[in-house]
Amino acid sequence: MSRVTADLVKADNQFIHPWDDIVKLGKNKRTVIERGDGVYVYDSDGNRLLDGPGGMWCVNIGHGREEMARAIYDQIMRLSYTSPWSLTTGPAVKFSQAIAAEAPGDLNHVFFTTGGSTAVDSALRFVQFYNNVRGKPEKKHIISHKKGYHGSTYLSASVSGKERDRNSLDFVEGLIHHISAPHSLWKAEGQKDSEFLDQCVANLEDCILAVGADRCAVFVAEPILASGGVIVPPKGYHQRCLEICRKYDMLYLSDEVVTSFGRLGHCFASEAVFGIQPDIITTAKGMTSAYIPMGAFLVSDRLLDEVKAFGGDSAVFSNGFTYSGHPVAAAAGLKNLEIMKREKLFEHVQEVGPYMQEQLQTLRDIPIVSDVRGIGLMACVECELNQGDTNLAMDYEIGNRIDRHCQALGLIVRPLVNMCVMSPPLTITREQIDEMVGILRKGIELAMRDFYDELDRDKPGDQHQAWGG
Repeated sequence: MSRVTADLVKADNQFIHPWDDIVKLGKNKRTVIERGDGVYVYDSDGNRLLDGPGGMWCVNIGHGREEMARAIYDQIMRLSYTSPWSLTTGPAVKFSQAIAAEAPGDLNHVFFTTGGSTAVDSALRFVQFYNNVRGKPEKKHIISHKKGYHGSTYLSASVSGKERDRNSLDFVEGLIHHISAPHSLWKAEGQKDSEFLDQCVANLEDCILAVGADRCAVFVAEPILASGGVIVPPKGYHQRCLEICRKYDMLYLSDEVVTSFGRLGHCFASEAVFGIQPDIITTAKGMTSAYIPMGAFLVSDRLLDEVKAFGGDSAVFSNGFTYSGHPVAAAAGLKNLEIMKREKLFEHVQEVGPYMQEQLQTLRDIPIVSDVRGIGLMACVECELNQGDTNLAMDYEIGNRIDRHCQALGLIVRPLVNMCVMSPPLTITREQIDEMVGILRKGIELAMRDFYDELDRDKPGDQHQAWGG
């Protein structure tokens, strides 16, 4: 490590990172990323690393796109900002039109926010607003998934269902209900796929009936539960859940913060992949490929028509942000979508996505790999030293060791406990997929060997079978 890098690593402890362990503040030693190019980033010592997680599901067109930088520069020099309250800008208008043109059904109206969390938070506030205007103020309860992730504002964090994120913070109580995620690993032995699907859908309806249909306002669902471990629902799940929502006068909010803008091979996945036209869609991350922060929610004509019909002389949705529809972010979004269409990145994902999934499946021959799942260019390789064991500390340790080995070999993994999540830039080639999978294989095998060696030292005798080897 160079002296410059060492100084940066030390000084970085003044910066409180997301999900930082405050007890360990001052002891963190994060890798310093200095630049990016395509699917690669380079650390401050010049080491090249393949960006396996695509930043954080978001660097969709890849790093270092000069035309994106020029579009941002040109907009800054033309107009850097104006208030979105009483004024508008060309980039914001054009980007909202472009997004609506890609959206399913009648989701023709766009509300811009600053990121995914504020998109979900604003969408949920709109749901509350919608029912208030309709004269149904009691219809406010929200249903979402365990293991779902929807953001870190107070309301969006409360809707999230990742149990390990619920530590020393406070959350909205009594208004939000979590049902089991539709995770195929939780299917009972001998249970048919159709029976498992029925069970998953029944979880939603049972929750609605327990809370009271007159009190339930919205079901919030990721097409694929991303941060929960790339949980792919059984075929037909979202369609059946939408039917349940229609039955009980509930709205369906499809949280596409991760899955939109090409991650699954389409601008939006709700209809193209899962066959539904939700009432509201949230988006962020890939909408600017992370070059500038931005988020949005899309709302259907039907809901707005109802608000107009019930609103009388006025129905003000008093929610927004200083940077809503920021002209520089909107210009980046327009250029991002232009690049995706011109380079046919959606079609490219449809071609190379199945190849990435096939190659990752080859890792199942490694004894500690317990599951491999995914779709498009998002996937999860889950590892357990002793399959079925619930030793959380051990799960964290195996994930961290895989991460360290992979980074030394040239791949960023960003483990979610014991799960290696892959969501590379959409520009990735088959050759680069081979490189990514090859390094991941070596990293997992080296981590497994570490534990076997420690086991041999600490526990004499034939222990390998008990640890999955």
